[in-house]
Amino acid sequence: MVNHNHYTYRVTWSQEDQEFVGLCAEFPSLSYLHEDNFTALKGITELVKDILADMETTGEIPPEPLAQKQYSGKFQVRITPALHRKLAIEAAEEKVSLNRYISYKLG
Repeated sequence: MVNHNHYTYRVTWSQEDQEFVGLCAEFPSLSYLHEDNFTALKGITELVKDILADMETTGEIPPEPLAQKQYSGKFQVRITPALHRKLAIEAAEEKVSLNRYISYKLG
């Protein structure tokens, strides 16, 4: 079974619910609300642990934790020709490659 602690968790404030909401990136349909942020984190972590146990029982394959995935370091982005031109000009003005410039902007 996948270790539930290897998943990607975050806690954010929900203005609508007036509570903290615990979230897991690999299980986007799950959330856990609580007035205390630490309890919201513990709650979502325990919820994922329970879901993983259920998935193991039913033979379902759990999602791979993002932290364990291998990334190539490259991806393609489709943009308009006008934006491509604008970014190329900005990169040239900074005297760096377009790739380096976009990496800097994304970072």
